[in-house]
Amino acid sequence: MPHCHNIKKYFMIKLQVIGNLGKDCVVNTVNGKNVINFSVAHTEKFKDNTGAQKDKTIWVECAYWTERTAIAPYLKKGTQVYADGTPDLRNYTTQDGRQGTSLILRVSSVQLLGSKDGTENQAAYQQQQAPNINMSTVPNSNEISEPADDLPF
Repeated sequence: MPHCHNIKKYFMIKLQVIGNLGKDCVVNTVNGKNVINFSVAHTEKFKDNTGAQKDKTIWVECAYWTERTAIAPYLKKGTQVYADGTPDLRNYTTQDGRQGTSLILRVSSVQLLGSKDGTENQAAYQQQQAPNINMSTVPNSNEISEPADDLPF
C-alpha cells in the first residue's frame, strides 16, 4: 500500500456558477489594481411539499481582479456567463444596524455564453482580442493586498 505522507496538505474550495448578469458590470480601481464587479443570478426549479413548481434564485457577487478589462463592455445585464473561482464571505452592516454576510466569488476565469435575447456576445468579444490573450489570468490572492472587506460592491 502506498504511503500518503508525501501528499501536500492544501485545501481549496472552488465555486462555479452559470447564470445571467443582473446589471451591467462596474470596473473599479482599488489600490492600483483593476477589479470588475458583477452579479450573477442562478435560478433552479423545484417542487415544494405540495408538488407545486417553485423557483429559487441565488445571487452571487463576483469580483474579477485583472489587468485585462477588455471583457467589461460585454458583461451587460442579461448576459449569460460561466464564472469560476474561490468563494469568499463579506460581512456588512445594513443602514438599520443589522449584520449580514454575502457570498463573493473571487473570479479566476469568466466565459461569455450569450444573452437572454439569444444574441451572442462571445463572438464579437473574441474578434476584438489578440490571439494570445488569456482572460483567465488574474493576480494570485497573495498578490492582492486589500482585505475582502474592502471589496467595492
